[in-house]
Amino acid sequence: MRGYERLKGKLALWPFGLHCTGTPILASADKLSRECKEFGCPPVFPHEASELSASMETVTPAQGKSKKSKAIAKTGGAKFQWQIMESLGMDNNEIAKFKDPEYWLKFFPALAVDDLRKLGVKVDWRRSFITTDANPYYDSFVRWQFLTLKKQGKIQYGKRYTIFSARDNQPCMDHERTVGEGVVPQEYTLIKLKVISEFPSKFSCVNQLKVPIFLVAATLRPETMFGQTNCWVHPDIDYVGVKSTQQSCILICTQRAAQNMAYQGILDPSHPGHIDIVANFKGADLLGLKVKAPLSSYESGVFVLPMMSIRSSKGTGIVTSVPSDSPDDWVALQDLIKKPAFRTKYNLLDSMVIPFEPIPIIETPGLGSLPAVTIVDQLKIQSQNDRDKLQEAKEKVYRVGFYDGIMLVEKYKGLKVNSVKKLIQDQLVETNEAIIYYEPENLVVTRGGDEAVVALCDQWYLDYGSEEWKTEVRKAVANLSATDEVRRGLYSTVDWLHEHACSRTYGLGTRLPWDDKWLIESLSDSTIYMAYYTIAHLLQGGSLDGRKPGPLKIWPEHMTPEVWDYIFLGIGNPEDLVETKSHTSLSVPILKRLRQEFLFWYPVDLRVSGKDLISNHLTYYLYNHIAIWPNEPNLWPRSIRANGHLLLNSNKMSKSTGNFLTLADAVEKYSADGVRLALADAGDSLDDANVKEEMAEAGLLRLYGLLDWFNMTLEILNDSTLQQKSDYRTGAYTMHADFVFENEMNNTIELADKAYASQEYREVLKIVFYELQAHRDRYREVCQGSVHTNLIRRYMNIQLLLLSPICSHVCEHIWINLLNNKTSIFCEKWPELSCPVDRILLLQGRYIDDTAHTFRLQLKQYQSSKSFKSSKSVGSHSVTQFIPPSDAVVWVAKAYPAWQAQILEIMAANLSDDGKTLADNATLAQLLRPHLKAMGKMAKRAMPFVQLVRERFVIHGKRVLQLQLEVDECEVIKKNLSYLISTLGLRQPDGLKINYSCDSNDSRIEESVCPLEPLILFCEPSTSASMTFLNPDIGSGLFTLNGVTIFDGDTYTDVVSRVVTHCRSLALRSKDLKNITLYRFTDPTCGHLRIPPYPMEALQIVQPTARFVVDASSSTITLKIGSDFIPIGKKLLYTTTVSS
Repeated sequence: MRGYERLKGKLALWPFGLHCTGTPILASADKLSRECKEFGCPPVFPHEASELSASMETVTPAQGKSKKSKAIAKTGGAKFQWQIMESLGMDNNEIAKFKDPEYWLKFFPALAVDDLRKLGVKVDWRRSFITTDANPYYDSFVRWQFLTLKKQGKIQYGKRYTIFSARDNQPCMDHERTVGEGVVPQEYTLIKLKVISEFPSKFSCVNQLKVPIFLVAATLRPETMFGQTNCWVHPDIDYVGVKSTQQSCILICTQRAAQNMAYQGILDPSHPGHIDIVANFKGADLLGLKVKAPLSSYESGVFVLPMMSIRSSKGTGIVTSVPSDSPDDWVALQDLIKKPAFRTKYNLLDSMVIPFEPIPIIETPGLGSLPAVTIVDQLKIQSQNDRDKLQEAKEKVYRVGFYDGIMLVEKYKGLKVNSVKKLIQDQLVETNEAIIYYEPENLVVTRGGDEAVVALCDQWYLDYGSEEWKTEVRKAVANLSATDEVRRGLYSTVDWLHEHACSRTYGLGTRLPWDDKWLIESLSDSTIYMAYYTIAHLLQGGSLDGRKPGPLKIWPEHMTPEVWDYIFLGIGNPEDLVETKSHTSLSVPILKRLRQEFLFWYPVDLRVSGKDLISNHLTYYLYNHIAIWPNEPNLWPRSIRANGHLLLNSNKMSKSTGNFLTLADAVEKYSADGVRLALADAGDSLDDANVKEEMAEAGLLRLYGLLDWFNMTLEILNDSTLQQKSDYRTGAYTMHADFVFENEMNNTIELADKAYASQEYREVLKIVFYELQAHRDRYREVCQGSVHTNLIRRYMNIQLLLLSPICSHVCEHIWINLLNNKTSIFCEKWPELSCPVDRILLLQGRYIDDTAHTFRLQLKQYQSSKSFKSSKSVGSHSVTQFIPPSDAVVWVAKAYPAWQAQILEIMAANLSDDGKTLADNATLAQLLRPHLKAMGKMAKRAMPFVQLVRERFVIHGKRVLQLQLEVDECEVIKKNLSYLISTLGLRQPDGLKINYSCDSNDSRIEESVCPLEPLILFCEPSTSASMTFLNPDIGSGLFTLNGVTIFDGDTYTDVVSRVVTHCRSLALRSKDLKNITLYRFTDPTCGHLRIPPYPMEALQIVQPTARFVVDASSSTITLKIGSDFIPIGKKLLYTTTVSS
């Protein structure tokens, strides 16, 4: 993008920083330290780990996809951190240094910069830096940012539920997770089901406890607790009884749920994370227990029953049963009621199951007061195994019941369900029959490898839930330049976003300036760092960690909060800051220079990031810019683009499968421009970009081809003799193809400008690399090699300028070393149009391309269907050989036939309001039905014509519905007559006639031909015979041509043109064949029998004035020169002296 903006005449800045904040580096360093402490240094790992390490070395791409976890896939299956480092090619001495986290900051950033330099990114590396307090300048900047936010009341302190790493003993933000990015805490209501019967005898110790015992069931719907008929557990799941000092009781649940409770003050508030287990149970041990269910109509108690679909990874492993409103509960209860053997298996008495009928608690529109029972019958659900139907039933009952259901129970009777949920939850909590409980809504795994929990933490947090702040952010999103997907993602995030924990105690980063036991987490110190880029080169002196001052000799201690205020906020004036030396010892000119640098570059015109950062980093980026510059929207971000993840060969990159390629290896393998080209082709949208190695290989070959073309063409352009031999033209443009090619180049400039500006790089590549070269090749073909030197030179400049932002190195090489320019290509301007783009001329050029292609296909069809063949005997066999036509007639239409015009009028009348969508075929068929009878035999062609117009509409838009023709087909064909005759192998110069279909006496022609669809009819061939053309040029890539047809009356030019056509069709054309010399043998019978090379005394040049005469009766060919007839036999020799 920077290369493009430079060409557009802008001062474009692309800085690049390296974010080191967070837990990953410190966690990895600590893992190395632990491994060395436990296994030695270098470590000797257990046998199974060694086997795993060895197996990593034998993984190849052919082994297919790995089924390992995401975390394992990232490390290639390594179990230990030391092994991960080994997989990067490091030796033991080097790995040992990484026990120090500071060494990571010195080692990897420099490598990253080196790899990016090899790719040729257009970065101002003077402004690069690393984050964390290892860089005192950036550390000072972040501390100032947080002081500013705190002054504004944007940062608060208090208890919050947050995703938490028990291992690191601190909150776990998105960037610190290997699984579960974007997952937030989910609130449940823990229903306390008091055990009112004794446990089995083997748990006598539990029976002897003098405190209440509760099974705790996590529910999202406390308003349905009035309908409890029993409680579910899974017979095979492990449960624990844990002591709760806060509740003065024993709680039974899964250990995973207990772990979450331990960090929420539910068990022992004075010892977060501590679990005191008093007993371990299997679910089967709990079956048959009688419990008191809060709010249930069965006041004497309900029983614990088995449900096989319960998961230990969700909730507490204990589930309340409300069969009136839960299809799952109703079906599971029916299984127990209908299957006595099932009850017997778990020693359940009939009295524990059969008497408990569903209780009507909610009137659900369309489903009644027992919606679960009703929908199970409607969907014919037979058992718990009908999982898809059960899911459908569950979603429908919840959706209708929660939003439209009416409560039937006393106290809440007549109220809507969604209005009483919170009231009933509060009631249960106030009566100590329930507890508020949180857990991650989905699995979260930290970078340290532990499963995260939800903890109730004292912490500093950014108040992103403030409605006042949200309102301003929504305004910024509305004014932002972004794709629809990005804008929707930002709006959605702002809607649900609440407080965000910005502090932690473990990791690398900057410490809170007012409470230095806390570190600022990685998503919070990276929101306005773009402002720091504007002055980083003046502060840091080119060092990533700021270990030495920059050109202004500014030291970190000079950068006080007052200085930052002046630079970025314009608060105060430099004279006052400097006068007393109380705020800084910097000079006034230096302060003004820093302020001017910031104002010159800011705001950020374009921020590009990954799609997974829309819901965090990119949203926080907007929040913080609005907070720091609340009254200066001119300094807010102007545009955001997001991209998908990077796939390699259509699969995720993974060391464990071998589908893995580092940037350095890619550049080494495919060159910098080969990689850049493949990346541009990989995709532009939020979909994952797919880099294909075959594309990189093909692109690299095309770049070499482009370089060869420049070398060859410049050799001709720089040598007037070669120009003449190659038939290159100068002076005024004389051919229709000249104007078409010039117009195509102008159109390419416009299209490329739009695509670059929209960051649609795949489209850019298509336009400036593939299509522009195709225009060049078509121009050369239509001109039959006789191109104009001015247009070729203009093409060279345009090709290099438009392609240079993507393939910078190749373009710069050609620009400097081949075209001999003195300054870089990026010092040039975006190419200007030589004249406005002529849309009619575009249509003419594409018309002649399409027409030539269609005519060639029709010639091929003619060849396969006709029986004009000459017979000759070879030994005892008769051989037939096709004789191609020498003449043809083209029929074009002046206007649409009446039946087609009527169809176009109907299609135009039913176009969408915006003019971008045609009516569908079913609608058009209905509209055409009344007119079919009047169309007669053309009626059967009505819908095929509709489809033809639809295909044109996709390319050309609504102008294809116009009855007034934009292209004079007859005129365009006349202007390109020589090309069409040549490409079809017809007789020069008048082998192709052009007529209007309305002048034909054949009604079939008039009815068949329509505008833009000319018809060509080939004439029966004239008298002809075939010849063989020998080529003596060794290593020229030109070979013997058999079966070249010679027509009676052919000129020298006709025959040469046919030889050229044969070479093209046989893919033998490796050089310019326009300047061919023909030779005949002085002995037409035996001369060709000599062993090449042929002596010149055996050859005679065929004079350009000669005509070829064919005797039909004997199939012999003679040359007519003046009044002389010279026999030439069946073989001629052709050669060319034009160099490659």
